Parts: sequence; C-alpha cells; structure tokens
Amino acid sequence: MRDPYHVLGLSKTASEAEIKSAYRRLAKTYHPDHNADDPRAKERFAEIGQAYEILGDKDKRAQFDRGEIDAEGRPKGHAFSGAGGFDPFGGGGGFGGFGGGRARSARFGGGAGPDIDDILREFMSGGGAGRGGAGAGRTWKSASEPGRDAEASVSVTLEELVRGDKVRVELPTGKSLAISVPVGVTPGQQVRLRGQGYPSPTGAKAGDALVTIAIAPHRLFTVAGSDLKLDLPVSLDEAVLGAKVRAPTLEGAVDLTVPANTSGGKVLRLRGKGLPKTLGGRGDLLITLRIALPDDGDEELEALMRRWRERGGPDPRKDLK
Repeated sequence: MRDPYHVLGLSKTASEAEIKSAYRRLAKTYHPDHNADDPRAKERFAEIGQAYEILGDKDKRAQFDRGEIDAEGRPKGHAFSGAGGFDPFGGGGGFGGFGGGRARSARFGGGAGPDIDDILREFMSGGGAGRGGAGAGRTWKSASEPGRDAEASVSVTLEELVRGDKVRVELPTGKSLAISVPVGVTPGQQVRLRGQGYPSPTGAKAGDALVTIAIAPHRLFTVAGSDLKLDLPVSLDEAVLGAKVRAPTLEGAVDLTVPANTSGGKVLRLRGKGLPKTLGGRGDLLITLRIALPDDGDEELEALMRRWRERGGPDPRKDLK
C-alpha cells in the first residue's frame, strides 16, 4: 500500500484532529454505497481505512514514523501473515459490518487503536453535524438495497372515468389491486403505488409499482383533452327544416336541437358532457353534424335537386374562389 500520509493527503506533522478530519472527508467521498458505478471506489475506500488504522493510532503512527512497520502495519524484516489488507466487506479481520476495527488493532498489538467503527457509524447516521466534518447535517444511506420498481398498465373506459370507478390492475409481482384513476388523467400518464413493487433482497423497503393508464377506444366518442367528440348523422330534411334529434352521451341519450338551414359539418356543443377535469367540473361534448342521404336514392329528392340546380341556387364554394 502507498504511504498512509499520501493516501490521506497529509504531511508528517499533521495533528490528530487533521488526521481524523481527513479520514472522515475521504471515507464519505469514496464510500461504495455512494459510488456504485465506480469499481475503483471500493479499493480506494479500503486504502483510506488502512491508512487511518495506522495514522489514527498513536503507537502505530510512531512505529511507522520510526520505520518499524510498513504501510500495512506489518513489522519490517519479518514474514508476517494474518495481518492482511483492509477488507471493508469481508471477514478475516476487516471492518465489513463495522465490527473489525478493534480486532485488527489488537492483532497489531498497538493498544486502543483508531475506532473506525464509531467514525463510520457517526457519518453514516449524519452524526458528523456539529463536529465540523464534511457533509455535516446530512444523513447517509445504509447498504440496504431497496426492492425494484414493478411496471404494469391498465385500460380504463370513458364510462369508468365519468363515474370515478376503481379499476383492477394485475402487477408482475403477482398482486392484484383495485386502484383509483386520477381525475383528469391523460393517456400514458403513470400512477405510482408506493411499496407495491418487488420486495427488497436485503429486507429494506419494497419498490414501487408504476402503472401506466391507457384509455380504451370508444365506438362513438373520441377524446380531445377533457372534451369528447361525436359525429352525428342527420337527414337532409332535419338539416333544412330544423328538428329535435336524440344524441348519445356517456350517461344516456339527450335531445339536441338542430337549427333550420344547418350545413353539414356544423358543430354543436353540449356543455358538461365530457370528461372530468383535474380542477373540477367536466369538459364538453362536441357534436359534428353529418348530413346523411338515402342509401338507395330517392326519386322525389333527385327531382327537387334538379329544379334547384336549374334555378341556380347559391354557390357554397364562393368563399374559396
């Protein structure tokens, strides 16, 4: 291992407080829990711990300064096994589980030794606050691994949205849940169900379930935000003379007044017959009138249209010229 002074970035005249402060700062920076994507962090973290085990102990530091032990705490000039490298995650004398600092100190024969366990517990629980340590006041995560999120989808009908019904969703974890759909939901919107994902392999909290909402196609209506759209066929006489016709809504048919001399494509609005809005109320139902002619033709109608053409009726495309 490298010179412990160099590892901690200190000079040989560093005080005990400076050594402890440097260890705190570097251990937080390179702790593997916060460097999952850096494979070198574990090695660097172990090196920092080994350096502090030497310099944080007065007797070992003095022995190192006199050249009696090397950077790993082994007496120089002797074959010494069993005082191996610093292992923060395994057994054999490391402090994986935060229990090995005292055992290593006793094995090196150096008295009380640096209590690495307590320092790690302190900064992992946010205990550095008030002592001037880096990251004071912050709480550091434990090594427990939370469960993974589960993803699912569910389709809701327009009628269910209007009624505010709960819908049942089947999760890949095997759970079946009845969930409330948010008011004003849009297609593709996700609902997060806390703690309903996969369980944690380490006993930590379970992941969440992310449910994507789809709106089922309807045979009559199309969705336009909180509004609904409907094409409604009307006969030629209803369009020319005006009439009351029955128009479907999500809650049953209602009477709709078609004004006289209504052109095909005219849009009539039924207020409050759309979908629920996020901030309250409902959108509208927009009804486009489509003039429907007889499928098999009508001799009287055709004769009337010929007379109309011969008289030279108004040009419906005059505005396009």
